Amino acid sequence: MKALEIYCAGFCRKRLCSCFCITDHFSPENANDTAKETCLNWFFKIASIRELIPRFYVEASILKCNKFLSKTGISECLPRLTCMIRGIGDPLVSVYARAYLCRVGMEVAPHLKESLNKNFFDFLLTFKQIHGDTVQNQLVVQGVELPSYLPLYPPAMDWIFQCISYHAPEVTARCALLLNSVMSAFRAEFIATRSMDFIGMIKECDESGFPKHLLFRSLGLNLALADPPESDRLQILNEAWKVITKLKNPQDYINCAEVWVEYTCKHFTKREVNTVLADVIKHMTPDRAFEDSYPQLQLIIKKVIAYFHDFSVLFSVEKFLPFLDMFQKESVRVEVCKCIMEAFIKHQQEPTKDPVILNALLHVCKTMHDSVNALTLEDEKRMLSYLINGFIKMVSFGRDFEQQLSFYVESRSMFCNLEPVLVQLIHSVNRLAMETRKVMKGNHSRKTAAFVRACVAYCFITIPSLTGIFTRLNLYLHSGQVALANQCLSQADAFFKAAISLIPEVPKMINIEGKMRPSESFLLEFLCNFFSTLLIVPDHPEHGVLFLVRELLNVIQDYTWEDNSDEKIRIYTCVLHLLSAMSQETYLYHIDKVDSNDSLYGGDSKFLAENNKLCETVMAQILEHLKTLAKDEALKRQSSLGLSFFNSILAHGDLRNNKLNQLSVNLWHLAQRHGCADTRTMVKTLEYIKKRSKQPGMTHLTELALRLPLQTRT
Repeated sequence: MKALEIYCAGFCRKRLCSCFCITDHFSPENANDTAKETCLNWFFKIASIRELIPRFYVEASILKCNKFLSKTGISECLPRLTCMIRGIGDPLVSVYARAYLCRVGMEVAPHLKESLNKNFFDFLLTFKQIHGDTVQNQLVVQGVELPSYLPLYPPAMDWIFQCISYHAPEVTARCALLLNSVMSAFRAEFIATRSMDFIGMIKECDESGFPKHLLFRSLGLNLALADPPESDRLQILNEAWKVITKLKNPQDYINCAEVWVEYTCKHFTKREVNTVLADVIKHMTPDRAFEDSYPQLQLIIKKVIAYFHDFSVLFSVEKFLPFLDMFQKESVRVEVCKCIMEAFIKHQQEPTKDPVILNALLHVCKTMHDSVNALTLEDEKRMLSYLINGFIKMVSFGRDFEQQLSFYVESRSMFCNLEPVLVQLIHSVNRLAMETRKVMKGNHSRKTAAFVRACVAYCFITIPSLTGIFTRLNLYLHSGQVALANQCLSQADAFFKAAISLIPEVPKMINIEGKMRPSESFLLEFLCNFFSTLLIVPDHPEHGVLFLVRELLNVIQDYTWEDNSDEKIRIYTCVLHLLSAMSQETYLYHIDKVDSNDSLYGGDSKFLAENNKLCETVMAQILEHLKTLAKDEALKRQSSLGLSFFNSILAHGDLRNNKLNQLSVNLWHLAQRHGCADTRTMVKTLEYIKKRSKQPGMTHLTELALRLPLQTRT
């Protein structure tokens, strides 16, 4: 019945208000007679409800509809409804009725403050009912104790105070319940400037009623938002903590202590913070009480690291790490460690070698790493790797390179289950080797050379533990380049041989960001980078001419390529570019203090002959592939590859050679044979040849241009 009456009231209000836009300037003159009659009819029906509480709530819910009847309707109804609440015998029910009426009053007539004040003072007059026999007997029957009953009042009281506090600068409260509502409703600045006054009132409150620790918690929440007078800060902390530390119930204690930790961190040094943390540990350790308070303990950690950005100071707080030990549940422990690492990455501006920071954060990172298992999501692994890598990047021992390498060795053993971390360590060690070479330039002592070889060995040992095939390939190449730059030629050869031997293991499809993609384009990209490095790698005296190139060509030849793929021929074309560069008297680039083949062979005819043989072999493979494309569905590919091969010969070959010249002409015709060539590209290519033929020493291109006709499509 009550629900039906409330529904009807809501329907009435919706129906009436849908007829007119009730704005602040709406007046009864704007409503027609039908609307007024309907509205008055509903108010008569409400007046006929016998029960007090339903009649009150239904009328209050459509209070705004009084604007249809008269201009003073609302101002007349609010005092009447306020007086009506006096008839509600239950003080808890009545206070929520007053809160609702204040809410409605603020919505429909915010300028009418008299009813707000009247509700407040009426509550003060009726508050003594709580200690009367009727309420006390009812609590006994229901098995509810007073400390559990009184906290039901603050939500309603807080709203009443919020409504009246805008124009009420000060309120004197002697009752604990009212005092708590004052501290919840008034501005934090107002409370903070009068902190000692509030503490005095809290101390006068009766502990048997509303718990004092809740009052101190409310005060602490305000002091977290606004600062009290500097002269009072220490006394405030002492007075509050005297009460907090005496609490026996762990939940009551931690709920209050969690609030005051922020105040302590904000206004005091690590000494006071350490004292507070020690007290928390003392209260929460017995009977493993911390297991039921992980959210509050997490908040304490977050508040501490929010105010201590100097991690050397933070980790010198004696009780900080013992505090972390209370997080026994792995998931919670890992979340706390992540918060610490996020703060470190955000606030640590300079690299550090502070042993206090390193030992503490290694412990934190180890905790995160050890949480990884077969069920850990990839996103979580990426996040943990990002945080650990952020720590690794911020560790620097300056020119103590051996200590730096020792740190990387220790990190590798600690974080072996996170591949991105191992990749970061390999890159860091490679940078360390290059930095050593830069700093020790001109000082080629045995100690320096031994250290560089140790760095190279670190990378060579670590790379095989990675799972990503292209990650390994690229790291083998990069590490080989670093070894070469440090004149570690045998180690560089070992890296390059390892990369070559790994190529046959490249699968046809690889996982890229959760999607399976063909691997051939990635393999082509890697090999092109590899060829650029092989140009400056000197031949090993015991392995013959161009032994690395030969091994690589054998692997490419034996690799199983896709049936409709042309990547193998594109790779062979890149090999021709490499062999062409190797036949030059002086190479395009070099590595300092490394003699490449141009210096070793000095244009030796035997070397050039071997180079030419390899060129002929590779060209034969390309031409053979072009022949296999003489099918209707492959003619376009044949045309494109033929033109690409022609451009390679034009750019890298000596077209004064008759055989090569004739081959280029044949390729030109092949590209146009079936009408698949891009005419615009062919025209631009021919124009380029004619322009180049005018340069000194290029007259032979004039004859070539005459032999390259352009076919038109008809």
